Amino acid sequence: MKYVILIHSNPQPWGHPTSDFLAAHQEQPAEERERSNADFETMLTQLSQSGELVGGEALAAPSTARLYRWDAGRRVATDGPYSETKEHLAGFFLIDVASQERAEKIVQSFSGPGETVELRPGWTGPTE
Repeated sequence: MKYVILIHSNPQPWGHPTSDFLAAHQEQPAEERERSNADFETMLTQLSQSGELVGGEALAAPSTARLYRWDAGRRVATDGPYSETKEHLAGFFLIDVASQERAEKIVQSFSGPGETVELRPGWTGPTE
């Protein structure tokens, strides 16, 4: 079953990895940050080797976004992101795993101080 792991963050200035730009992450001791980064890279390598990591992508700064809406019978494009948003989509990973339990175990490695991570299953068709 495929799941997308959505990384929400609000670093100032925008950069990747986004955690490097978050105060909550920067407040951690250097050794803890280095260990966390190494553990994350190890986990990504393992997911890649097992075939569970389908792909992923870091996204550009939210200020580069364009929003497309339907208004009064026509399509309208505006600058993004949503003005009321405090967190922005920073990137995503797509995984293909045997179970929701496996996905939930994996996604725990993606969250860190100051970040919100969303796990969402891929759509499999109409629900009964």
